[in-house]
Amino acid sequence: MFDAEKVKKDCIEWIRDFFEKNGNGCNAVVGISGGKDSSVVAALCVEALGKDRVIGVLMPNGVQPDIDMAELLVKHLGIRYYVINIKDATEGLIKSIPFELGTQSMTNLPPRIRMTTLYAVSQSHNGRVANTCNLSEDWVGYSTRYGDSAGDFSPCSHLTVQEVKAIGRLLGLPQVLIDKVPTDGLCGKTDEDNLGFTYAELDRYIREGKIEDAEKKARIDRLHKINRFKLEVMPSFVPDI
Repeated sequence: MFDAEKVKKDCIEWIRDFFEKNGNGCNAVVGISGGKDSSVVAALCVEALGKDRVIGVLMPNGVQPDIDMAELLVKHLGIRYYVINIKDATEGLIKSIPFELGTQSMTNLPPRIRMTTLYAVSQSHNGRVANTCNLSEDWVGYSTRYGDSAGDFSPCSHLTVQEVKAIGRLLGLPQVLIDKVPTDGLCGKTDEDNLGFTYAELDRYIREGKIEDAEKKARIDRLHKINRFKLEVMPSFVPDI
């Protein structure tokens, strides 16, 4: 059984310990999308460090229809925040590249620009960038390498979607943020539409090894295998000297 209260307390202590060892007095910088993951990570950082040491960064790419959810979160937590629109940076880079980018390149460009933005904010505000990925997404590679998968510390990368939601409820976050249908914010589809299975099915498979649909099991196993490299340290040549 998942003990959400214990995990929440342990995670808060872990964040405090990280900052004591890796930036005592530094600020936590969190990219705020308005979804459950960034909401829970930001709330955990507030509990661990206090709201004065947490900075939210909202990064629409032009018009973001659900940016009101991100605004709701930062106001609920009472943290300072910046709204930085990445549209000009994204379009400027696309125009500067002397060939037509492929579909995957176009999809992954905004999250990589967002991570560049987070580090720019962080280095100017004595900060450490929070990674907001969860175990479920990481398991099947549903993240952008050097985009949302980057960061300096990762509170939720070993927690499934259902576990993140449980902690969010304990933290007193607005229900709309916890139960908001997750979308990638890139192609207009929900995460589950893109993945081909539900997070509930995926989480059960991760924790219990159980899934009834053979096709979905095969798809999860394949995605996990081909995306595992994203979670590993970059291979490096070691000379025999």
